[in-house]
Amino acid sequence: MSSPLLEVRAAGFAYRQEPVLNDISLAIGEGEFIGVIGPNGSGKSTLLKVLGGYLPVQRGSALFKAEPIRRCPKKILARSIAWVPQEHSMAFPFHVLEIVMMGRHPYLSPLRFETEEDHRAAEKALALTGTSALAGRRFDAISGGEKQRVLMAGAIAQETAILLLDEPTAALDLKYQMEILSILKHLNEEEHKTLVVALHDLHLASRFCRRLILLDRGAIAKDGPPAEVLTPEVLEPVYGVRVRLQDDGEGGVHITPEAPCTL
Repeated sequence: MSSPLLEVRAAGFAYRQEPVLNDISLAIGEGEFIGVIGPNGSGKSTLLKVLGGYLPVQRGSALFKAEPIRRCPKKILARSIAWVPQEHSMAFPFHVLEIVMMGRHPYLSPLRFETEEDHRAAEKALALTGTSALAGRRFDAISGGEKQRVLMAGAIAQETAILLLDEPTAALDLKYQMEILSILKHLNEEEHKTLVVALHDLHLASRFCRRLILLDRGAIAKDGPPAEVLTPEVLEPVYGVRVRLQDDGEGGVHITPEAPCTL
């Protein structure tokens, strides 16, 4: 059996004195589509940053292809793992094409300019995310949904095997939510990318992800297929509300909160 692409063992992390991840162990295999879910403040974003090597574990270990991630050369990691943040802020008024071309930086040396291969990768990423028409526009002048697709295009242009995405559908309307998740489904099924996505929407998680990791106060409450994680017995103690589940007829489940519960 091959080694996991990413793994954490008894991992812990704290901001100052406040623990955010507590004794987390999990392994991520090639080709998985994983949703990381849980209440606000449960550690979703921090877990993704630890998995990608953007934050160092303070206890336990984080591994990339069975090697400590802290020992991996940054250029190798950048060619293997792409990160799509939730925030859209940019310090300078970059154009969309410039944002996407930033995904090619891991392949450039200080003396090498972008090649035709780099531009082809960017054009393919723009086409895949439906943002080709935005290439000449300023990033700060497009909508939130368009910004999220452009950031995803930059990650796709990076041509990595693994994508980590932090709340890619947050604050987007239903149309953009479905567009983003449909792109991710294509990347997983057709491009064979390994995806780990922090999601707030449990219905979307149930429809698109094949494995869910439910976090509760920095620990894993449940890890498994959606049918095993999205049950009242699992969700109610974590979210603190009674829930009702209903099949949506399209492979997902609607989860409706009904009343606070004391458990």
